[in-house]
Formats: sequence, structure tokens, C-alpha cells
Amino acid sequence: MAGPTLLFASNIDDPAPWQALFARERPDVAFRVFPDLGDPADITHALVWRIPDGVLASLPNLKAVFSLGAGIDQIIRDPAFPREKPLFRLVDGGLREQMTEYALYGVLHWHRQMGRYGEQQARGEWRMLEAIHPSQRTVGVMGLGVFGSDIAAKLVALGFNVIGWSRTPKQIAGVESFVGEAGLDAFLARAEVLVNILPLTDETRGILGAKLFDRLPGGGALVHLGRGGHLVEADLVAALDAGRLDWAMLDVFPSEPLPAESPLWRHPRVFVTPHIAAQPVSTAAESAIIGSFNRFERGEEPVGRVDLSVGY
Repeated sequence: MAGPTLLFASNIDDPAPWQALFARERPDVAFRVFPDLGDPADITHALVWRIPDGVLASLPNLKAVFSLGAGIDQIIRDPAFPREKPLFRLVDGGLREQMTEYALYGVLHWHRQMGRYGEQQARGEWRMLEAIHPSQRTVGVMGLGVFGSDIAAKLVALGFNVIGWSRTPKQIAGVESFVGEAGLDAFLARAEVLVNILPLTDETRGILGAKLFDRLPGGGALVHLGRGGHLVEADLVAALDAGRLDWAMLDVFPSEPLPAESPLWRHPRVFVTPHIAAQPVSTAAESAIIGSFNRFERGEEPVGRVDLSVGY
């Protein structure tokens, strides 16, 4: 009996290191790179970041799909995605540490007023601004999964007052938890700095819009490293211009790359990064994915299985 056949498909990743990894660790696995499907009936597994709609559904013997990143929205947006097949996202691969670094940088940048000091430097102005203790800052973390929980815990360790909002109750030392729609107003009313690390679902699409910004205390900051579909760009610009928000650090956008005509590029209170909050570290990502592949092949449950009923 022929061994497994893996289809690799990505519009941003070089297949060569992954082909070398499987040749070294699993020489029994035939490795194909999209669009070279060969006989589609041979393909048993797919390692994917992005693939044209309908391709996965055309593979009659597909057993499982593995995402090359933590995100799976770009995969399941395919209307023909075979929802009966197990889908696994990349949980580790060095992503958690990078997400936390990004979030902490954003919070600390605003908390320590580095933007203001940058403005003063441009004017040649030497002036100390009032210092504020972290315990006097309330940071709200939206989304308390693997990444959000780590961000919240690290913010607690830095001395911030931390609150969290999630779909289901979470227990994190030092973090006050708010749950569901019933808890959202109370959460937002206290979130001086808002860190968004939510998954993208029908319920969270467009959540970073005027209705949410109007419920914030005012004059605070947004650190957005969740999903591009969360953000309503025009509403964010309006909130910044009106003083509902003082500053925003954004890593993900509804349209990527961020269009050249977007006002976010030039807004003085916006810091744009090109979807780099978490980039898979090659050795860690390779270890995580080959481990998940091997566990699945042994009949064990890999980490990171996506529950399509909730979208993550």
C-alpha cells in the first residue's frame, strides 16, 4: 500500500524547507506542491496557508488539513471547504511568545508615552511627562485563548490591572473575567488599553467598530493583533479623530496588503505593521507541524484542532 501523500499550498511560504523536513523526518510521505496535484486521489493530507476555493473539496481521499499558521480564516472562507475533515491550526511554532511580545510592546509604548516623546524629539523639546504606575492602568484583553491568556498573564506580571473578555469563563490568576455579550459593556467601560486577540467568527466580525469604540472610557489605546475582519477602518479613524481613542497599533487589516490609499498609513496616531505580530519560527513551526502530523497518523489527537461550529 502506498504511503501518505501531502499537498503543500501557500502563497507566502517557500515549500523547500518543508519538503526537506518531510524528506528527513518522514521519507515515506510523498510531497507535492500546489498546483502540481498529480492524481488527486493520492493526496491524503494538506499543509496549507492559502489555496484556491474548491481544491481541498476535490481531493477524494483527504484525511486532514494542517494550517501553516495560527489563523484558519483564509482556509475555511472557502465555501466548498470539506467541513467533515479535521483541521488543525499551528498552536506553537514560536507564535505565542511573539504575540505576547507584540502586545506588551504596544501597551508599554502607549503607557510610557513614547509617541509623545517622539513628537517632542522632532521639535527638539526636552520635557518630562507625568509618570503613571502600571497599577493605575486597566488593560482589557479581548480573547483569552492560548495567546490571549499568555498576554494577560504577562501584563499582570508587569503590574497592570488586567481584565479579560471571552466567550466562555476563564480562570487566569490576577485577571478579572467578563463573559459573553452580557459582560461586554462592563468590560469595555473599564478598558483604558484594549488588546484584541479574538478569533474571527460571525459574532466578532466588525467588532472593532463605532459601537465598541463609543463604549470605551475615551482617550485610550487599541492594540489589534486579532484578525483583519474585526476592524472597521473608517470607524477607527473617526474614533481617533474624535478623541475616543488616542492611539492604535495595528497588525491585521480587512484588506492585506493595506491599500496605499488607506488613511491608516498616514494617520499620526496609528502605528501600522504588516501582519508580523507572529511569524512562525522555522525550527519551532517545523517541530510543531511534524509532531501534529505524526500524532494524527498514529491515531492520536494533535493539538490545535479547530471547532468549526465556533470558528476556531
